[in-house]
Amino acid sequence: MAENDWKKRLGVVFSTNPDFTYEEETVEEEATLEPSKQNLIVSIDRKGRAGKQVTLVTGFVGTADDLAGLGRTLKVKCGVGGSAKDGEITIQGDFRDRVTALLKEMGYKAKRGN
Repeated sequence: MAENDWKKRLGVVFSTNPDFTYEEETVEEEATLEPSKQNLIVSIDRKGRAGKQVTLVTGFVGTADDLAGLGRTLKVKCGVGGSAKDGEITIQGDFRDRVTALLKEMGYKAKRGN
């Protein structure tokens, strides 16, 4: 069943070679840098959110699991919701000062953006 997963092969041109096997490209995640080497920028964003403010933490280099763990910690400490995906953490509301202070306490190099 796994060999015949056609959705992963959309856009691939048909081959008449009977020995042809399709190989997917694998993308490796970068290893997580230690907190003292991370340069995080904490900013606020309103675009595309119906005027609601969110605090964005960008610049994280590491695996998705480590990003989710850091996001979870920040959400719990601020007592609000949010998400962590695509290399950035979104915290609902304007918590730039608190998030910057929390990140510095954890050993990250955090800088407040706009």
